Amino acid sequence: MGGLKVLLLRTVGRRSGKTRTVPLGFFDLDNGYLVVASNGGAPRHPAWYHNLRNQPQGAVQMLDQVMPVTAEVLSGDARARAWQHVIANAPIYAGYEKRTTREIPLVLLHPRQGPP
Repeated sequence: MGGLKVLLLRTVGRRSGKTRTVPLGFFDLDNGYLVVASNGGAPRHPAWYHNLRNQPQGAVQMLDQVMPVTAEVLSGDARARAWQHVIANAPIYAGYEKRTTREIPLVLLHPRQGPP
């Protein structure tokens, strides 16, 4: 486990069907990449989260490496443990949690085989 890094997440727009790319902070966690759908503490989930809920297959790019991933929205104890890791390593997320009444989703991106 490490501190916050940045990746580019590619998803397919749930309405448009177009490829969308967004830069996100991430944490290495359980052989995957943990991303936080905080949307800065806004009352709504970010669009990329809805896109992954609709189509959990996407891709991530880090530097010049692109790999396919499958998204898993964490819940229960797994989410609670991951949330503690997030706020311990990037306390700004605790502030985002205070700004909103929604539970901030945590998404684990699992690398998979195949084309990105």
